[in-house]
Amino acid sequence: MITSFLSDLRQALGNLKAQATRTLLTALGIVFGVGSVIGMLAIGSGAKEESLRFIEQLGVRNVLVDSRPTTSREEFQQRRRSSPGLSERDVRILKTNVEGLETLSRRTLHPARVLPKPSRDIPELYGVSPSYGIIHSLHLEEGKFFDENDDDASATVCVLGEGAKVNLLGYGPALGKYVKVNDAWLEVVGVLSEQLMAGSTNSGASMLDINNIVYIPLNTFQYRFYDQSSSMKDDLDGIELRLKPEIDSIEIAKVVTQILNSTHHNTQDFTVTIPAALLAQQQRTQTIFTYVMVAIAAISLLVGGIGIMNIVLATVMERTREIGVRRSIGARRFDIVRQFLTESVLISVGGGLLGIGFGFFLAWLIARTAEWKTIVTDSSVVIAFGVSVAVGVIFGIYPAVKASRINPIDALRYE
Repeated sequence: MITSFLSDLRQALGNLKAQATRTLLTALGIVFGVGSVIGMLAIGSGAKEESLRFIEQLGVRNVLVDSRPTTSREEFQQRRRSSPGLSERDVRILKTNVEGLETLSRRTLHPARVLPKPSRDIPELYGVSPSYGIIHSLHLEEGKFFDENDDDASATVCVLGEGAKVNLLGYGPALGKYVKVNDAWLEVVGVLSEQLMAGSTNSGASMLDINNIVYIPLNTFQYRFYDQSSSMKDDLDGIELRLKPEIDSIEIAKVVTQILNSTHHNTQDFTVTIPAALLAQQQRTQTIFTYVMVAIAAISLLVGGIGIMNIVLATVMERTREIGVRRSIGARRFDIVRQFLTESVLISVGGGLLGIGFGFFLAWLIARTAEWKTIVTDSSVVIAFGVSVAVGVIFGIYPAVKASRINPIDALRYE
């Protein structure tokens, strides 16, 4: 069995080598098909990982409440006649009425004048609770995030986003240095690692540069940047809720919406975002995208298979007398099938191997030129190569069977 297989293999290799140019052109369909499948799956895997990273930053167990922005002062004043907007009062009500709440963070922002002079866009200034870093899974490149003691003492400290640090202080160490925000000098106690933005690489539409932010304790923000008698001192731009693991964030979001609609007199001046729902939607969209791209790429494999079938059919015609001679000296039909099927499978295997290399190159080229993250997984390589071999078998069967059914007498007469 093994001897006959090796004999068929040597003969098939010799026949393909004799028609090297035709063999290579035939295999190109498989090469491009396998490479395209691997490339498309690499795009899908990269997009999935970045989506998961972005949703992780938002927090799968979080419910995010944001103040809905107004487009004019008149709209703001009209809204304030009906609703006080997000405020510390809402925080107290939510803490009392939301079950399964693990922790909560308040957030507000303010236009800022910053020194040293930024090398590019002026950083945003965020006043946040110490739990903000935990809720959003923020990772630190240097130092630490400020804690409850800093917040209670209205400490003049800050944490810089990765972009804000480079923007204000350059690429050197930033710990212990000072930045001036409006009229307050703030000591840098931490620098965040780079965060994934929604508008980067494979993600969705562009938004605020979340790396170009200066974070300070909320109490410091309210004490340093607002008149203590101002009615706006307790205003908030956002409230982030982290839920316990067993709690359904979608149901809690409904409760939060009902509570705030009641306290805000149904003015719809806030939005509620559920990262878990965003994740589910993103995964559905990504799955559809991947299936469509792989289906398009698989057409190349189909075309390659048709090419193999055509070239083997042509080979059968050219070698009709050879088939007649083999049959006349005792070769069985199965031997003829095996001979031509071996050739078609060798074309698909060779094309598959070259296609794997082309797939890795395609993934690299996409990542380099389009700046999309691509990940070539073992499973995508195995699937693409396995399909290429299957294509060789499926599209090689018909020509091989046709060759085996040629009448030996007619074959010997064939010119």
